[in-house]
Amino acid sequence: MTLDQLRIFIAVAEREHVTQAAAFLNLTQSATSAAIAALEERHAVQLFDRVGRRIVLTDAGRLFLDEARAVLARAEQATRLLGDLAGMKRGRLRLAASQTIANYWLPPRMQRFHREHPGIVLELAVGNTSDVAQMVHAATVDLGIVEGEIDDTALAIHSLSGDRLALVVAPGHDWADRPPSGPDDLKAGPWVMREAGSGTRAVCETALARRGLHIEDVEVAFELPSNEAVRVAVESGAGAAILSTLVVAPAIDAGRLVPVEFDLPPRRFHMLRHKERHLSLAEQRFLELA
Repeated sequence: MTLDQLRIFIAVAEREHVTQAAAFLNLTQSATSAAIAALEERHAVQLFDRVGRRIVLTDAGRLFLDEARAVLARAEQATRLLGDLAGMKRGRLRLAASQTIANYWLPPRMQRFHREHPGIVLELAVGNTSDVAQMVHAATVDLGIVEGEIDDTALAIHSLSGDRLALVVAPGHDWADRPPSGPDDLKAGPWVMREAGSGTRAVCETALARRGLHIEDVEVAFELPSNEAVRVAVESGAGAAILSTLVVAPAIDAGRLVPVEFDLPPRRFHMLRHKERHLSLAEQRFLELA
């Protein structure tokens, strides 16, 4: 059994189609079919059922798929280790980050890393804090950077300097001239929030909780999936929001938003990695840079 046979098997299993798998792998259909046949014949097991023009995994094939993926993941880790020994002349670093970090904090750091290590290809996936933690846990990315707190014993968490947050409203809002003085003012809102699972949403909920309020106690006008959507909604007069100063600073400078006096502590960012994965030299360098 070879790694190439495993790659071919996984490609066919994921597409349930030999021709599509062959095209993806840049192989001929006959070579792809031969690799599957060799696996089945060598181990005397049928991995696929042929149903008309389609093929579907047998029970044995489904069980083998998980093992094949695990073997390739280990082979990829070994390749990264060899790349370390070659002095980082080539390789790949897979990152994931929550939105504020991905859009504002991370790009200059990625650019600096690229200048220092041009042979390392950087990939970036974006999601909320919960999404990123799941990607790191599943080892589909190497490092994650998030705003929110994470409670996952499988992950190593390194704290980083973060950002500051601000309560902002449009110029015509009541709070633009008179900040909220107590829970009753905060209840009235209205508020524009990020979705549950977002680090920014968690900060807002914590700020309300410090003042004796739960999220259900306040009027939420909109719940939106991105910082930019929240900012634009607030600029349009939809309500108040708590957002990173990285997100709102240009709008404040342009007079489209007004910062409201509201005690909010600095927020730290967190670098996540899986405890059981080898920390590659590229990951170590990026962690040091961050």
